[in-house]
Amino acid sequence: MKTLLLALLLVMAVAACNTTAIPPEQRPPEDRESVALPQVRLVGEMTVEEALYERRSIREYADAPLALEDISQLLWAAQGITVGWGGRTAPSAGGLYPLEVYLVAGEVIGLEAGIYRYIPHEHEVVKIRSGDVREELTAASVRQSCVRDGAITLVISAVYERTTVRYGDRGVRYVHMEAGHAAQNVYLQAVALDLGTVVVGAFNDDEVKDLLEMPKEESPLYVIPVGRITAGA
Repeated sequence: MKTLLLALLLVMAVAACNTTAIPPEQRPPEDRESVALPQVRLVGEMTVEEALYERRSIREYADAPLALEDISQLLWAAQGITVGWGGRTAPSAGGLYPLEVYLVAGEVIGLEAGIYRYIPHEHEVVKIRSGDVREELTAASVRQSCVRDGAITLVISAVYERTTVRYGDRGVRYVHMEAGHAAQNVYLQAVALDLGTVVVGAFNDDEVKDLLEMPKEESPLYVIPVGRITAGA
């Protein structure tokens, strides 16, 4: 009986460690319009090895829209939920998940142009504002044309305090490592969808933050345009 009780307590302790509560700032805002995303496909036409081999930074895109199914896969690759307790596609120190992902939609079939925030636990996006802001985001990204020409741009930001509250200053490094994991996931998913992408680090932090209406505790880390590949690229 004592052995059984100890085993039960151990199972409960493990379950507690593997449960990530959803912070209020990560919950869907009740006063915002939300758009449910198509169900994610877990079986594609390309192996991981093929995606790694084909991965390139592509800065020129065809003038063509993306499908909402493409958006669903890309956002899920960046920060999608993969297990019931809240684990995601990218590893996170302590399971604290400091990253946020924004979608700047320009040309997406079935989705109004605008700025959206991804809600991983619901696999949906909530609208921040309407309108095509790719030109403004390009201006904030030191006029890099790939940001203007992509059908969409993903912006990855971080709330450092979610990680540093546990790990102190070392947590800043962990956040940057996690952002790299998420960005590589986007790269590989884009390749598997026959899309082009590139990670952009040269931008004005304050301008990007203001344009996307990020809360004061968030810091933008990556600007990632995505588009269809031009013929011959």
